[in-house]
Amino acid sequence: MNIPILYEDDEVLAVNKPAGLVVHSDGRTKEETLADWVLEKYPSVHGVGETIPLTKGGVIEKWGIVHRIDRDTSGVLLIAKTQASFLNLKAQFQARTIKKSYRTITHGVFKESVGTIDKPIGRSKSDFRKWSSEYGARGELREAVTEYRVLGEGDAKGSKLSYLEVCPHTGRTHQIRVHLKAVGHPILCDKLYAPKAPCLLGFGRTALHAFSVVFKGQNGVEHKVEAPLPEDFKTGLAEMGII
Repeated sequence: MNIPILYEDDEVLAVNKPAGLVVHSDGRTKEETLADWVLEKYPSVHGVGETIPLTKGGVIEKWGIVHRIDRDTSGVLLIAKTQASFLNLKAQFQARTIKKSYRTITHGVFKESVGTIDKPIGRSKSDFRKWSSEYGARGELREAVTEYRVLGEGDAKGSKLSYLEVCPHTGRTHQIRVHLKAVGHPILCDKLYAPKAPCLLGFGRTALHAFSVVFKGQNGVEHKVEAPLPEDFKTGLAEMGII
């Protein structure tokens, strides 16, 4: 695997995860994961972090992995190289002091160019794979807050589209995808949350990119790491007339 390294020091590794690559195993499939690459390139990371117990026995090993992004999402991901670094980053995620910024292309045009989506998220009543912040969501509803800012608008094949900066303040599964669907602007080519919407601009995957992350090292020094836009975003935004 060719995984670009965006930043590295003695504590932390930040990589640019390509779309299509799973961060770590789900315990069922045998495909190669980012966690496998980390262990191959950095054997000393073995034992750093936590495992996930499986209901039928055994565990999922995800050494060094502090957080995750979806398979189809590209962009910056932090990896801890030591246990002290892992605990430092985990504490920042739990305290919500790590700042994450995403770029995405959605269907439709927003009435407000800047806004906050504050909708708790629970399980979808129609599909066990999905989450929901709409009426009828099941189970425990957990707080979820997402800020967005419209960076540009355009169209493709007669459909209006918006290019956004999106900043989640909580870390719920599929949060950005769920929230944007809930306000009527699902992400372009999101085959789980908008299966009937057309995939435009040549996208073959969910148009979501983890653009930047801001975190503090163990010495308190702040670092900002950015992952450049991938080619499918550049091509799509050019077609929209934004870049």
